[in-house]
Amino acid sequence: MAQLIYLNGELVERERAVVSVYDHGLLYGDGVFEGIRAYHGRVFRLDEHIKRLERSARAIMLDLPLSHQELVEATVETCRANNIHDGYIRLVVTRGEGDLGLDPRKCPEPTVIIIAANIQLYPPEIYEKGLSLITCSTRRNSPSSLDPGIKSLNYLNNILAKIECTNAGVVEGIMLTNSGMVSECTGDNIFIVMGDELITPPVEAGILDGITRAAVIELARDEGIPVREKLFPITDVYTADECFLTGTAAELVPVIEVDARIVGDGKPGAMTKRLLNRFRELTNSEGTPIYE
Repeated sequence: MAQLIYLNGELVERERAVVSVYDHGLLYGDGVFEGIRAYHGRVFRLDEHIKRLERSARAIMLDLPLSHQELVEATVETCRANNIHDGYIRLVVTRGEGDLGLDPRKCPEPTVIIIAANIQLYPPEIYEKGLSLITCSTRRNSPSSLDPGIKSLNYLNNILAKIECTNAGVVEGIMLTNSGMVSECTGDNIFIVMGDELITPPVEAGILDGITRAAVIELARDEGIPVREKLFPITDVYTADECFLTGTAAELVPVIEVDARIVGDGKPGAMTKRLLNRFRELTNSEGTPIYE
């Protein structure tokens, strides 16, 4: 079956899903996006993702051409058209076609793209054995320069850090703030466990306020686990009892080594496993139905 892409109100085959070379999403990274997951025929936390997309769009003065409900329906329709039960959805809104100048007023119509496909970021054994990370030399964009709450199409900061990871032979790396504190990874949020406490960097560290991150914090508090959002140095990761990452594609993945230092006892810890199990239970039971 040919993959169908939602493009400005139509479902078109992948080969015909094209945008203008004058689209400002291509020329300048001027646009916003969301990565969303579907589990067992339901789209996980779709409302939260679209609300975040709407916040990002408002922040850059991009008028979305579809209402909240229309975006929900278009996302579900795209999943249904591609027979998605378990998969990944990329919802993109660019400023649209303009000219070679920066002026967004020259872009009268935003471009809306929805892609629904299968994804497997990490193989199953990684969730059993854990990841090795490095600390990237590329620092996270300062929140005073670019609000991390805007999930924009300009991901060059993350890509430069990702290149460092690739060159080091690992799939993820930790990015630090300009002052040297832990921020987030190239595509995921980070948590550490110290004793019985779960700790994660705050939004002011230049992180994206992740949907999966929020879900894990909720689950931890439901389990009676103390959660603190605070700044901490990379040495706290080295000396943590446990470490894990969260993200839409990654879900909740354990970390067992950072910069050649073994974290904890070198295998996924008890709290990590507990929260991973709870997260999987949540994704099994919650979401917007694709198939009525």
